Amino acid sequence: MPPRIHLSSPHLGSLERGFVDDAFASNWIAPLGPHVEAFQEEFARCVGAPHALALSSGTAALHLALRLVGVSPGDEVLVSTLTFSASVNPICYLGASPVFIDSERASWNMDPTLLSEELEARARSGRLPRAVVVVHLYGQSADLEPILAACDRHGVPVVEDAAEALGSTYKGRTPGTLGRVGIYSFNGNKIITTSGGGMLVSPDEELVRHALKLATQARDPAPHYQHSEIGYNYRLSNVLAAIGRGQLRVLEDRVAARRRNHDFYVRALAEVPGITFMPEAPWGRHTRWLTTLTIDPARFGANREAVRLALEREDIEARPVWKPMHLQPVFAAFERRGGQVAEELFQNGLCLPSGSNLTPDDLARVVEVVRAVHASRCRGT
Repeated sequence: MPPRIHLSSPHLGSLERGFVDDAFASNWIAPLGPHVEAFQEEFARCVGAPHALALSSGTAALHLALRLVGVSPGDEVLVSTLTFSASVNPICYLGASPVFIDSERASWNMDPTLLSEELEARARSGRLPRAVVVVHLYGQSADLEPILAACDRHGVPVVEDAAEALGSTYKGRTPGTLGRVGIYSFNGNKIITTSGGGMLVSPDEELVRHALKLATQARDPAPHYQHSEIGYNYRLSNVLAAIGRGQLRVLEDRVAARRRNHDFYVRALAEVPGITFMPEAPWGRHTRWLTTLTIDPARFGANREAVRLALEREDIEARPVWKPMHLQPVFAAFERRGGQVAEELFQNGLCLPSGSNLTPDDLARVVEVVRAVHASRCRGT
């Protein structure tokens, strides 16, 4: 049987090996080090951010971001409902409560109109949130201008979760760099990876400086170990930063490869009824980190889960669209505005294999299974 096709596997090359060999030769293995500093500077230039801080994960970056914009016990934070739980968990780490905002259909991201309505209602009742977390899904930016405008009217800081959106654009700028703080992920399945890692960016130099202190166990400047606030062990190692430097150099190649995957799927499945691909919003470039589609069972002849299971039987990994956070048992008690759009996308949405190292034969295998499911249902088998 052919080898398993993964949803989004790491894609490493010789550039990364050279940087890692340098880290080993220097014996600079621990957190901090020259590759960490260089990675931060190179990443900041790449995305157009004034300041960047390399961290152990995107979740760690979001945790620090929320703490640094003032989120504390008893606060509320508005957040996209269609996302992974890592976008929400750090709100709860800080003793705050998430309030979930539904998606709009143009990008599948946070609906600016619903956000504005929620902020207006909360302003009237004296319950403004401490922050808004907007998530950029699957490689596509949310519609940031109306989101930022609504938050600015009420003095609410915006934290951008761009974990899935490195390489995308919003009106010529990089999502993650327009709010008060932005975060990125370099998890193994992301468009570039350090195996595990993340980055925090902000135009606020003092905020990033404080994030650095908190990420290094909040050590005060003293020759002995002294601490005046609670900190964390959140720094990225010099070795992983070395991998990141090599990966950053091929970011545009990785984006191009994933967009080619998407274009292949669109062409190959164009005549199959009931399939609709996630749209590319008019405000910027979608990296197609994951090629994502919805399946109309009435027209296609089978539902999303039947297709996913058929792919799995052929050793091909696919995944449903994120289950909305307001449907998750752990978050069921929290407030929400809307939810129907996110629920429909979850019910019918499927993520296809999208790695930048997929071969034409891999892509053809995926398409063959999808077409076969449709054909068999049409025949009634």
